[in-house]
Amino acid sequence: MAMASINPATGETEFEAELHSAEEVEARIAKAQAAHETLRSMSYAERAKLMLAAADLIEAEVETTAVMLTKEMGKPIAQSRGEVLKCAKNMRFYAEKSEEFLAPQVLADPSQVGASKAMAIWQPLGVVLAVMPWNYPLWQVIRFAAPALMAGNSGVLKHASNVPQSALYLDDIFTRAGFPEGSFSTLMISASQVAPVIDDWRVRAVTLTGSEPAGRAVAAQAGSQIKPSVMELGGSDAFIVTSNADIEQAATVAVTARINNNGQSCIAGKRFLVFADVYDQFVESFVSKMSALKMGDPMDESVQLGPLATANGKRDIVELVEDAKAKGARVLCGGETPEGPGFFYPATVIDQLTDDMKLVMEEAFGPVATIYKVQNREEAIKIANQTTFGLSSAIWSEDEAEQDYFVEHLQAGAVFVNGMTISYPELAFGGIKDSGFGRELSDAGIKEFCNLKTVWKA
Repeated sequence: MAMASINPATGETEFEAELHSAEEVEARIAKAQAAHETLRSMSYAERAKLMLAAADLIEAEVETTAVMLTKEMGKPIAQSRGEVLKCAKNMRFYAEKSEEFLAPQVLADPSQVGASKAMAIWQPLGVVLAVMPWNYPLWQVIRFAAPALMAGNSGVLKHASNVPQSALYLDDIFTRAGFPEGSFSTLMISASQVAPVIDDWRVRAVTLTGSEPAGRAVAAQAGSQIKPSVMELGGSDAFIVTSNADIEQAATVAVTARINNNGQSCIAGKRFLVFADVYDQFVESFVSKMSALKMGDPMDESVQLGPLATANGKRDIVELVEDAKAKGARVLCGGETPEGPGFFYPATVIDQLTDDMKLVMEEAFGPVATIYKVQNREEAIKIANQTTFGLSSAIWSEDEAEQDYFVEHLQAGAVFVNGMTISYPELAFGGIKDSGFGRELSDAGIKEFCNLKTVWKA
C-alpha cells in the first residue's frame, strides 16, 4: 500500500510513497523518545540556535518547497510561498519567546503557604503525536512542532495520505538543521494504524488538526489512555456586516476570506450575515469581485483560484451546492462544475437559503459563500451561533458598542473586528463546540504539552 500525491490541476499521480513497516514505526518512536531525553537536557539557548537554523533552511528552500505544495494540493503558487515563509516566522518566534513563556512562576509571598519558596515550573511531557491535514501541509505541522521542540518535547507526525511529499519533507528538516536524530519525524502510516501509536507508552500526548469525525476518534483514543490532546477541527465561520460597516472594504476582504487556499480553510469566512439596509450594496460588490476571480493553473502567478485538493473534496462541494439549488437557493455566481481535467470549482455565491439545505449546517470546504439577510444584531447572533461549530468569526462595524456586543455574544474561539481571521504566532488559536478544544500558538500553545509542576520548599 502506498500514499499517492495526485496533482489537483491535472488529476495525474505524480508521486507515491510506501507505508512504513511496524518495525520502522517502532524504531522511529524509539528514536523520538531518545531525542526527547536529549532535548530536555539542553538549554533554551541551545534549542533556539537549532530552531533558527531550521528556519533558515526552510526559508532558503522556499521556491522548490512552494512548487511542491502547489503541485501536491493545488493552492496558488504565491500562497504556497506565503505558507513556507510563515513557517519560518513561527520558528523564529518560538526560538525567541519560549524561555520567557515557560519561565518559573514564583509566588511573591511563599509564607502564605508555609514555605520559604514556592513556584510553578513548566516541563516537557515527552513524545507527542501530531495528526495533521493536507490543506496547509507545512504550516499546520510547524505551528505545533516549533513550540513543542522548543519546550523539550519530540514529535512524530502522521500526515494526510494525499500529501506524502510534504510529509517526507518534514521528516528530516529538523535533523538537517542539527536537532538530535528523531526529534521530529514522519510515520508513513494509514489512519487505521494511528490508535496503536497513541497507545504506545512513549507517546505522552496527541494533537490533531482535521475533521470533526477524525477529532472525535483520536480524542477518544487519547482519553482512553489518559493522555492530553489538542483538537483543532472544522469551522463554519460567520462574517457579519452591519449597517455601520465600510461596505466596500468588507466586500474586498470577504473575497479573500472565502477563497484563500481555494476556500479550503477551517477559519475561512463561510457564512456572510449582512444587515438588510446594506444587503444589496454588499452583495453587488461581493458578487462582482467573486465573479472576477481568475481560476486556473495554480502555477500561474496571475491565478487567484486553483483546484480543490482532491476529487472527493470537489464531489462534496458539488453535492452541497446541488442540494441547495434543488431546494430553492439562488445562485448569484458560479455554481456550475467546469469541464476538463482537474478538481476545479468556481467561486460561488448563494443566498435565499432555508434550514432544510445541507449547506446551512455543514462545512463547505471550498470556494462557496452563503449569504443571509438579517434585520438586526440579535438575528445575526442567532444565525451565527446556530451551527455546531465555533472556531472563529469576523464582525464589520465602525460602532464600538456594536463591536463589543458581537465580541460578547459570538460563540467562537476568536472574533476579528473589521478584518478576517488569520492565525498569528503571537495570538492563541483554537475553537469551542465541535470545532475542538485546546489552543495552539502564543504562550498557550507551548504550554499545552508541558507539565505544570508545583514546587514547595520548607
